[in-house]
Amino acid sequence: MLSQFCIRRPIFAAVLSILIVLAGFIAMRVLPLSQYPNITPPSVMVSTSYEGANAQTLARTVAAPIEDQLSGIENLIYYTTSIRANGDVRIQCVFDVGTNANDAVVEINNRVRTAERSLPEVVRTNGVNVRKRTNDSLMTIVYTSPDGSLTPTQLADYALLNVVDYLKRLPGIGDVAVFGNTQSAMRIWMDPLKMAQMGLMPSDIRSAVKDKNQERGAGRIGTAPTPDTQQLFYTTRTKGQLLTPEEFGGIVLKSDSEGHTVRLRDVARTEVGKRSYEFLNVFQGKPSITVGVYLQSGANAMAAADAVKTELTRLEKLYPAGQVEHEITDDTTVFVKASLNEVYKTLGEAGLLVLLVVFLFLQNWRTTLIPMLAVPVSLIGTMAGLWAFGFSLNTLTLFAMTLAIGIVVDDAIVVLENVERLMTKEGLPPRQAAQKAMKEVASALVAIVLVLAAVFIPVAFLGGMAGELYKQFAITIAVSVSISGFVALTLTPSLCAVILKEGDAEKKKGWFFSHFDRLLDRFTYGYLQLVKTALRFRIVSALILVAVTVGAWQLLQHTPTSFVPTEDQGILRMTMTLPEGASFVRTRAESDAMREKITKELPGLASVLVMTGFDSQGGDIRPNAATFILKLKPWEERTETADEILQVLRKIGATAEGSVTTASTPAAIRGLGSTNGFAGYIQARGSDDALQLQAVTRDFLERLGERRELTGLRSFIRAESPAIRVDLDEEKAMRLGVKTEDVFDTLTAFFSGSFINNFTRNGRIYRVMMQAEDRFRLTPEDIGHCWVRSSSSGEMIPLASVLTVERISGPESLARMNGYLAAQFSGAAMQGVSSGEAIEIVEDTAQQFLPEGYAVEWIGQAWQEKRIGSSSVTAFAFGLIIVFLILAALYERWSLPIAVVLAVPFAVLGALVALWVRGFTNDIYFQIGLLVLVGLSAKNAILIVEFAVQKLEEGLNPFDAAIEAARLRLRPILMTSLAFVMGILPLVFATGAGASARHSMGTGVFGGMIAATFVATIFVPVFFTWLVSKKRPKK
Repeated sequence: MLSQFCIRRPIFAAVLSILIVLAGFIAMRVLPLSQYPNITPPSVMVSTSYEGANAQTLARTVAAPIEDQLSGIENLIYYTTSIRANGDVRIQCVFDVGTNANDAVVEINNRVRTAERSLPEVVRTNGVNVRKRTNDSLMTIVYTSPDGSLTPTQLADYALLNVVDYLKRLPGIGDVAVFGNTQSAMRIWMDPLKMAQMGLMPSDIRSAVKDKNQERGAGRIGTAPTPDTQQLFYTTRTKGQLLTPEEFGGIVLKSDSEGHTVRLRDVARTEVGKRSYEFLNVFQGKPSITVGVYLQSGANAMAAADAVKTELTRLEKLYPAGQVEHEITDDTTVFVKASLNEVYKTLGEAGLLVLLVVFLFLQNWRTTLIPMLAVPVSLIGTMAGLWAFGFSLNTLTLFAMTLAIGIVVDDAIVVLENVERLMTKEGLPPRQAAQKAMKEVASALVAIVLVLAAVFIPVAFLGGMAGELYKQFAITIAVSVSISGFVALTLTPSLCAVILKEGDAEKKKGWFFSHFDRLLDRFTYGYLQLVKTALRFRIVSALILVAVTVGAWQLLQHTPTSFVPTEDQGILRMTMTLPEGASFVRTRAESDAMREKITKELPGLASVLVMTGFDSQGGDIRPNAATFILKLKPWEERTETADEILQVLRKIGATAEGSVTTASTPAAIRGLGSTNGFAGYIQARGSDDALQLQAVTRDFLERLGERRELTGLRSFIRAESPAIRVDLDEEKAMRLGVKTEDVFDTLTAFFSGSFINNFTRNGRIYRVMMQAEDRFRLTPEDIGHCWVRSSSSGEMIPLASVLTVERISGPESLARMNGYLAAQFSGAAMQGVSSGEAIEIVEDTAQQFLPEGYAVEWIGQAWQEKRIGSSSVTAFAFGLIIVFLILAALYERWSLPIAVVLAVPFAVLGALVALWVRGFTNDIYFQIGLLVLVGLSAKNAILIVEFAVQKLEEGLNPFDAAIEAARLRLRPILMTSLAFVMGILPLVFATGAGASARHSMGTGVFGGMIAATFVATIFVPVFFTWLVSKKRPKK
């Protein structure tokens, strides 16, 4: 037997443990860091643009052909389409966790290429991009000019030229983009009246610019074959693309035989301006630009963020002095690092508390050293296991290691306590005591290791996000427990034989330890009296078991559920929305006033970034929206939590008279939405009427608004934006020789702006855009002041003669989900209300009030939360079944394992009561904690049942065997359980970043272990007597 061999060869046992530790140290150096395992569903973004087209045109001609190709893609959970007011179309395809992102990109790309032939020519020219990237930014970098010498446009050009490409090439980075298209463009500002006088249309300018602004080759002179006398050859060079506004202004538009020439500068003004004027950043009161860095699907966030920061530090040295500086405002990894540091601290505190508990029971530092050596060997060795399985050091794996401190010390304590008992009671020398002890407890140790490992391993095969979360935690615990069991069978008995000395137990104890032993003896006496009472009144014990089981079930049904707890991530976001039709200038004035108020009144604030013209929740660029990103001071520098500051922010936002504000914290898991809370779509499955959908959505949200449990309710459908309906009198246009294409091309070019082609400057490609001067596009009446040329007479015809203009309302932007017209909505649960309850309220309200043909579909965090509910039940059931089967195989009885399994309801009830007392919810961390309790409560029961079986085989009757086993095993049960309980105490009272997750897991496990230790152990002997007879099992 391995244990007997190691007792004889202690150095061999030590070498085995040293090898485990060395493997762990090597793995520790290469393990990546992250907040969570790779649980964000892979997503693929399909994007294109069709400038000048309205939302309904984009939906019919661009979105629909691509969506038709997406159905039936393997592992595609859902896809959402965002059709923006500026002509952008984005389709976000979300796949199930575990899907290979590269395969998903290839599949989507093939489908898009199939759809491309059905798309408008303009869209094909602009291109349809397919990229794998998360929808949420990894970090936001703000650039400002400290001395004010550079405008935002110049800053954007600098960032594109000197920063963006370098960051894009870094490993793990999916995309880097300057928000709002604030970079340079060659702007051609047309004068419609001058153009009419010269007989010109926008199409003439487009043709002339395309003709002149091109790189052309003219061949080479003197290339072979040539005569023998040819001595040289020449490469011809042409003027090529234009570079300056003056060169563009000099383009000849028309010329006659008399030498009269009309140049572009005669009918338009040319300048280097912005590509888009519908977006403005203000950071700490200064004009700025924002660069968003996006993570590649499946990449490690911490490693990617570190690479970005290192590269920015290098690039910063090349910035023009005093003209350019950057600041990272929304870095998701700051919270991750702070959270992981807190977990490391918790790990250390847990180890110290376990040490104190072990010393309290063993009362000798030399003796205490034996079980405590098992902790570093098991935990450091677990690092090698994490590396072997391809895991990272993240919140889940570190939680598992924190809980493992109390578990891994248990096996060594069981061995040590038995050796000491034999040395004291039977007077055996250390080596003989160790040999006899291992014969008694080896099978129990193997059973405990098998049960604890087997409880966790099956859940690693659950699919989806829940499976990934469970897997990393479960396998970490299983690896640490397996190493702990190996150490308890090898190193621990050999140390007992070498370190323990005869007579240690007889040494005179101090006052404190004497009192503690007397107290423990009294407790043991009282415990045995309770056990005897429970054995006498077995029917009452049965009723108590039933009551506990029913109580646990009822409490589980009534405990609010949620996905993960809300965390203080040091960031708040607020979206401001003005009435439909509000101009960009009005929105800017309103956002500036709000920024000043926030800066003065909000506590714990570090910086404010205002993105005017951008709605971060809806992901849309709109002139009547603004987004505020508020970076809070570090956790140690403020006394207020993010939730408390959020309440103040909501009050400040409510003071806005001309706008509506919605404030929120970021999503607990990045990649599952832009804010913490729920998000979904109301699908119109039988109608494409956006106005009707808006009315249904508005009524639905009003119903939800009546529920006090919900807050931050908001919909993103905009179907009643002020619009102009333009009708062409086709008969009159035909008589006048006016082509329909010329009419609408002219309107698009003058009012929306039209892309002509590109020009190159400093190695970068910039756009050439044409649009009417602002004074010619301010009112609907200006439409009639545009002119087109008759194809029959050549005369210029005012559009007022062929068009009628009517003021109407219509959708500015649209959303679709899974091919249906849809309205996105979002909200959050009020403080004290769980996200599970909020989701249930929304679904109940939808069932009652949504008309036929309309349905709610969830996305992001809410979708995952709905799915995880059934996964946790599966995991728990798996755990119980595995425990039962392993014990049945071990004891060769079908009935005896039930005595162990019946201890589990006590632990579950204890966990739920602790959760209820602290007002927490049943989230993923608590559910993982319940899984731990299945194994740990079974472990205590195994210790009692194993010894009771041994006493039964020695000839005692079931009652005496049960009482004797309870007496012998109470001390090790108390020692191991209290060591575990003290190990998780730092989780229960955690503070700082990520404290909510530690509270959730720690509280449940703490309450469950208290119940399993002090209540369940009273009834396990009773269960044993129910299920065993004097007849020994066949061997």
